[in-house]
Amino acid sequence: MIIQRHDQDINTPTGLMRCTVYRPQAEGRFPCIFFYSEIFQQTTPIARSAAIMAGHGFVVIVPEVFHELNPIGTVLGYDDEGKDKGNADKFTKTLEAHDSDTVAMLEYFEQQDYCTGQFGTMGVCLGGHLAYRAALNPRIQASFCLYATDIHSNTIPCDEGNDSFTRTKDIQGELTMVWGKQDPHVSTEGRQKIYQQLIDTDRLFTWHEFNGQHAFMRDEGDRYDPALALECYSKAVALFQRTLHKA
Repeated sequence: MIIQRHDQDINTPTGLMRCTVYRPQAEGRFPCIFFYSEIFQQTTPIARSAAIMAGHGFVVIVPEVFHELNPIGTVLGYDDEGKDKGNADKFTKTLEAHDSDTVAMLEYFEQQDYCTGQFGTMGVCLGGHLAYRAALNPRIQASFCLYATDIHSNTIPCDEGNDSFTRTKDIQGELTMVWGKQDPHVSTEGRQKIYQQLIDTDRLFTWHEFNGQHAFMRDEGDRYDPALALECYSKAVALFQRTLHKA
């Protein structure tokens, strides 16, 4: 499908947040996917990923995940300076602030005439964690989480007992968890810890571990695996087509 793109600034309890909306040009109402980025915010690889998903018949919304900590429109570089700033932001913003961002998006986009009111989440790296985290909200029907960092380690600030790992039992929607076995950011032990938590809490989930490095979806840099990325896009589209087109 041919798509269109526009920016939408919405109010959140922690300030104005820019969301970039990718959606089909065709008339009609479509399910929504909140696509959470890496620490670098909406880089060109993130924009291309969002466009790919939107072209399959979804409204894809990319929020600026650190909108409180940067001027609107900030995009960090894939370099040491950008990495240092993004990691500093990651360890400053609380999970509770991310939660309120998700609620603000739900409340805004459910009122738009191009949305069906069906919501899913998707994300990479930090965004994989945020997609998992957003699934704590019962409005989220399915989540596709790619190499989600910091779930197992509880290193993003939050209130005691409110970390994403502990609250896994509150996820009601379907999860797909995707990992690279050569990812240094989520060790084998970390992945096993998350897997066991999903089993112990009896969540509805699918689990994939591939021979891939961290950020294998990012179509810039030497870790990109095009064949693996294509397979993951196909799995994500299948998940959302099945779960978000319910009456």
